[in-house]
Amino acid sequence: MKLTEKIIRAMPKVVLHDHLDGGLRPQTVIDLAKDHGYTKLPTKDAGELAEWFHRGAKRGSLPLYLEGFEHTTGVMQTEEALERVAYEMMEDMKNDGVVYVETRFSPIFHTNKGLHWEEIVNAVLKGLERGKKDFDVDYGVIIAAMRNMKLSEEMAELAVDFREKGVVGFDLAGEEGGFPPKKHVEAFQYIQRENFHITIHAGEAFGKESIWQAIQWCGADRIGHATRLIEDFAIDEQDPTHVIKMGYLAQYVLDKRIPLEICLTSNVDTGAVKSLEEHPFGLYYRYKFRVTLNTDDKLMSNTTMTKEYKIANEVFGLEFDDLEKLSINAMKSAFVPYKQRIELIYKKIKPGFTKLRSSMKKK
Repeated sequence: MKLTEKIIRAMPKVVLHDHLDGGLRPQTVIDLAKDHGYTKLPTKDAGELAEWFHRGAKRGSLPLYLEGFEHTTGVMQTEEALERVAYEMMEDMKNDGVVYVETRFSPIFHTNKGLHWEEIVNAVLKGLERGKKDFDVDYGVIIAAMRNMKLSEEMAELAVDFREKGVVGFDLAGEEGGFPPKKHVEAFQYIQRENFHITIHAGEAFGKESIWQAIQWCGADRIGHATRLIEDFAIDEQDPTHVIKMGYLAQYVLDKRIPLEICLTSNVDTGAVKSLEEHPFGLYYRYKFRVTLNTDDKLMSNTTMTKEYKIANEVFGLEFDDLEKLSINAMKSAFVPYKQRIELIYKKIKPGFTKLRSSMKKK
């Protein structure tokens, strides 16, 4: 059954993998550039700028995809700018039917005008908190370290320092090739000793070894993307929907219920997969992996959670009940305390789907 965009937008959705600096409104980028004297933008027209970001992101390469972030981080260099971006993100999530979002960013990219890391995190949290009050969207923040930089331990400590104020976890992001997660193992060991939460970008632009390291060396609670986990599957050549056997890594991920933060549109843009139809999400879902759907970078990939759910429905054949399961899976996998996860499931997600299901039957 093909679901309408209106129905999908009304579904209570959960986002676990969304980059704050990858989801700005084009007009906001232009406004902030003007306010703060940033002169590197390719155009001052919002429509043209949006298209420029989309075009740049669709070149089939993660390093090329990441080039656009020079401009978004370039205009996020003051507390006012950071607060505005965070607040607007919450409004955008509300308009997209999202009830809970975990947004991630790396403070190291926002120090060009002298802000300290603590000021950066506080400014983002201020915007998110205002957004929560105005739009009734719950949130968590994930502090990201970068694979090609040496500040991962400092970012880990910063994340833990803000755990009482809204930071819920720690991430490792950036280009995978040549920068394996185990090079940052000390940061992850610190997070583990502090009983905190870990998600790691892995298996997007590098093979299944990256996922294995993220889990077994670094203790990842969730995996960002995990597209290349498919390399650990033996698939029937006559029937590509049938898995003959899984390797030990894939079986471990399945058995341990390790959540996979799937980003369909973004994975096509970066070349992690050749097309939506070839994305392993369908197999992961069919074989009961704990999959979630996410936006990754709304601006770069010109996407929303509504679009991602629509792809799941139209390309992979997921029905209404399947999409409800995705929302619940994601909320179960969030890094906020158990009590908050359960409350959101039983007070927002399940009632929202029940009401929507009832309204569809009446029609």
